[in-house]
Amino acid sequence: MALHRAFGEGARPNIKEQTLDDIYGVPENFLEIEVKNPQTHGFGRKMYTDYEIVCRTNLPAFKLDSSSVRRRYRDFEWFRDTLERECPRVNIPHLPGKVFTKRFSDEIIEQRREGLERFLQIVAGHPLIQTGSKILAPFVQDPNFSREHYDY
Repeated sequence: MALHRAFGEGARPNIKEQTLDDIYGVPENFLEIEVKNPQTHGFGRKMYTDYEIVCRTNLPAFKLDSSSVRRRYRDFEWFRDTLERECPRVNIPHLPGKVFTKRFSDEIIEQRREGLERFLQIVAGHPLIQTGSKILAPFVQDPNFSREHYDY
């Protein structure tokens, strides 16, 4: 009823038909982040797992259109703490919790991978972090990333 009043009886609003390029083309701005391919290294008390971060984007804040880097859980902890200091007005989500038993089981590693991916997707998708963080792009893109270069 409201449409008929706004456009006159029988009139249709001027709606542009979407083309296949509109539907399936590259979005104007995009940022895709995956955390995948966990690998466990070392032996005994020196064991740790790192995760591959794959980033694809066309956002100007990022130097590379696509990248792949590896990070450990403790790197994610440092990254989260740094974001809280850099962006105090943003509610930074929690990381998946620390695990002390069976932490190298496939099930635990996969749960952590999923949690780290969810964390990064939320953080990287936040507009204030995308524009206000000096650490986001290097963390997800720089293969030579070192926490010491960014300690505030």
